[in-house]
Amino acid sequence: MTATDYYSPAAEFFDLVGHRHLASSAPALRTALAGLDTSHGPILDIGAGSGLVTATIAGLLPSARIVSAEPSPVMRAVLTSRVFSDPRLRERVTVVPEPAQELRLPESLSAVVIFGVAGHIPRPERVALWRRLAACLPPGAPILVELMGVDSPRRIPFVRMCRETLGEQVYEWWISGEPAGEGVMRWRTEWRVFHDGRRVRTVEDEYDWETFGVERLAEESGMTVRRLEQPSRESTPEIGVLIR
Repeated sequence: MTATDYYSPAAEFFDLVGHRHLASSAPALRTALAGLDTSHGPILDIGAGSGLVTATIAGLLPSARIVSAEPSPVMRAVLTSRVFSDPRLRERVTVVPEPAQELRLPESLSAVVIFGVAGHIPRPERVALWRRLAACLPPGAPILVELMGVDSPRRIPFVRMCRETLGEQVYEWWISGEPAGEGVMRWRTEWRVFHDGRRVRTVEDEYDWETFGVERLAEESGMTVRRLEQPSRESTPEIGVLIR
């Protein structure tokens, strides 16, 4: 299987929105991972991107080993650089290139984090993934799954989600969505770069995402599921916790 690279076209901009996104999702991570017994095996971070979530997990669980899986070569380069440049991560984080469906899983895991990935995986392959992950987890161990907060396809007009300044340039991230078949949303994104008020560059991207919520997670996985409460309006749209 060749994994589709959803993120390389705009990988250079990822952390501009990633840091803001992390500020909202970190409290949920902290709540879900508090008191976790990490003696069963590593924490698996599927779709680790540039490593922001990996670094957060490492900070929350100082004794945990982490396996960070990222199939996008460009994103993985940033991830590897982040891990190597931090001695606290270098000794504990293993970076692997496989997509979720092809991961070689250890005999035992302490927990799994899947942020920004589940909707990219076709349903039959998701069902198989939940089964494989459950077989590696001890009773009570969590699988944290981040969703888009859109459980059925609908039209969403272009809206600016982020505006940041680096040096003499301003960066804006715009996103829109529309139905693309039964249970599928097609998301379109634009990064717009401005200098002295003039747009000097535009980077466009699009991808499909299967829409579902925590109820579908329960159905697919056969596990107990709870939805994490969101501390603010700007929080991650939806995070479900599957319990083995």
